[in-house]
Amino acid sequence: MKTGAPIWIKNKVVLIALTLATLVGLSFIVPLLVPFRESLAEYLGSIWWAILLGLLIGGAVDHYVPDEMISHLLARKKKRTIFTAVVLGFLLSACSHGILALGIELHKKGAATSSVIAFLLASPWANLPLTIMLFGFFGSGALFIILAALLVGINTGFIFQVLEKRGWVESNTNKANPEGDGAVVVEIRKWFRSLRDSDESLADGLRGTWNGAVSLGNMVMWWILLGIGLASLAGAYVPHVFFQNYLGSSFLGLLATLFVATVLEVCSEGSAPMAFELFRQTGALGNSFVFLMAGVATDYTEIGLLWSNVGRRAALLLPIVTVPQVILLGWLANVWL
Repeated sequence: MKTGAPIWIKNKVVLIALTLATLVGLSFIVPLLVPFRESLAEYLGSIWWAILLGLLIGGAVDHYVPDEMISHLLARKKKRTIFTAVVLGFLLSACSHGILALGIELHKKGAATSSVIAFLLASPWANLPLTIMLFGFFGSGALFIILAALLVGINTGFIFQVLEKRGWVESNTNKANPEGDGAVVVEIRKWFRSLRDSDESLADGLRGTWNGAVSLGNMVMWWILLGIGLASLAGAYVPHVFFQNYLGSSFLGLLATLFVATVLEVCSEGSAPMAFELFRQTGALGNSFVFLMAGVATDYTEIGLLWSNVGRRAALLLPIVTVPQVILLGWLANVWL
């Protein structure tokens, strides 16, 4: 009797992980691959915890948070929904790679496309832990970076909300369609009461969270690993002198920074020191903001996840809508600050 190929061969996460592991193994034989191995190790060392945290939070959301709760918070087509999404993104302590898993989980739970976009844009560069780090690096200049990041998230959310209403981007078909328009506070109280009155054991809760995290990981990890691999190649083989010579405060320097941020997107906590080094060498705060923010707006990992989970038009419009805002704010910072 014929048998099909093993299940693991069809798993994109396993295939990409094996490809990266093979390149790492070959690096002990081929000296040319040593920089890639070191760059990959640095990336994984910086963001493994963020990916794990994002998957675990996403698994907990999948298990504990009902669809109706997400609908009340993030699915309604109202302006306050965008502010809610940005605030949630700001309060979460995960970096850009970790937040992708949670963002896709929120979409699965019924969050509107515009809310998911605003959430993803606000969280990586404006979250609370990074706020402290940015002030340590940039002093008062960090206030501009944080407020500008929130502004881009809010503006883009509003724009996508309009595009959704006109049918120009995909709407979320996962919405739970809750009855009525009950107050969010009332729904949260109901949710807490349901958790308190539940007779579920701790073991069952942990098992449900783990199963949710595994399911989510199968959906997003192959994109994340692909992004890490490509970023590691760029980090290993793009000369550092390029940063020093071509990323000045001119408009062309901003465009060059945008290009570098596109191919060299890294974890937010890892990018902050790089952005500060760019600021220290050029004195261009706007370039640092573009480096931080454009990496999210043009990140191929994020665009790929949106393409396969939210919609092709939403994925293509993300950089089209956000990049002009990022460049304009960066240019204003270089001129005025």
